[in-house]
Amino acid sequence: MNGLCGKCAIVGVGETKVGHAPGVTVMSHNLQASQKAIKDAGLSNKDIDAVLTRTPFRDPTLCYSLQIAENLGISPRYTTDLDTCGATPVTMVINAIMAISTGLCRTVLCTIGINDNQVFKQQIPKHGEPNYGSEDFEYPWGFIGAPIAFAMAARRHMHLYGTTSEQLGAIAVVMRKHACMNPNAQMHKPITLQDYLASPLFAEPFRLLDCSLVSDGGGAVVVTLAEMAKHLRKPPIYILGLGQHNFAHSYFGPLEVTTPLQKAANEAYNMANIGPSDINVAEIYDCFTYSVLVQLEDLGFCIKGEGGPFVEGGRIELGGELPVNTHGGLLSQAHIAGMLHITEAAHQLWGESGERQVRNAEIALVTGLGIRQAPFGTTGVLILAKEASQ
Repeated sequence: MNGLCGKCAIVGVGETKVGHAPGVTVMSHNLQASQKAIKDAGLSNKDIDAVLTRTPFRDPTLCYSLQIAENLGISPRYTTDLDTCGATPVTMVINAIMAISTGLCRTVLCTIGINDNQVFKQQIPKHGEPNYGSEDFEYPWGFIGAPIAFAMAARRHMHLYGTTSEQLGAIAVVMRKHACMNPNAQMHKPITLQDYLASPLFAEPFRLLDCSLVSDGGGAVVVTLAEMAKHLRKPPIYILGLGQHNFAHSYFGPLEVTTPLQKAANEAYNMANIGPSDINVAEIYDCFTYSVLVQLEDLGFCIKGEGGPFVEGGRIELGGELPVNTHGGLLSQAHIAGMLHITEAAHQLWGESGERQVRNAEIALVTGLGIRQAPFGTTGVLILAKEASQ
């Protein structure tokens, strides 16, 4: 695995306008984001020889990546549809690196489009929830969907370590503060801790402001060989480390406060030959406030049980010890399955983030996580850097 360190690089990223986009299809979001990413890299569509995507969440479509390629005028050597829930963007980049490193292809487009906001605003959704495989055993008892699962995990952390609602609220407030600096964010109204505590309970202990947004939009990244990347329009964003680890159980498995991300992070750190103290900016998958807190522990930024105190006092804000989700994250920018965490990390390393730019950002960490009914069923980590080695 260490032979992959710095072998590939991100060379272009693209985002669509996010929020509520009536009448815009998932395909359109994918195509817009893809064209922006390819242009950002200084490439043409004909330079792309592989396409990775996730089939539309609420409208499953066979060979969706091939349809995207067709609409872009690409004749790909390699395409596939991937789904590891919220870890999918990280999984795409990992698969891109493996495909490039084996000679299967040279330049990979990774793209995700979503129109959940549009779907949920319909009176009768065209498609229902996806099949997790354990609904028959859980839904009759009210155990329905991600909020319930993550809320139970958060309550366990509170019981063991004394984590408070105010600490979860501190995360929500910071994410909104960062989103207010991001022109391409759904939410631009600042919130206070008092606003958070006044928001309605959603799935106890979660309040409305603990939960990520419902969004329309798209994001894309282009990955290629590091040697090829040196000759393109922008400096390469080298992929120094990667890791992926998963739980293979539903919520009938153990209720743990240590996630598979711990192992994924160790793999990524070892590959990159760095540690948590070397990270300048972290884009952490924030489907719920608690998911940020527990990942900070498992990523090694603080010890288990101290995530609550760690997020207080401005430590995760811009200008703090570890700026987290400088774009606003899923909680306040948009829920594009975490793809915009990768695009934001690249913007930070290119120095393109404007008002929210982290000074002297050299190394960024990105996470993804998903739910197969149990929270943190899938996890992934990327370590990105301006230099090919550390």
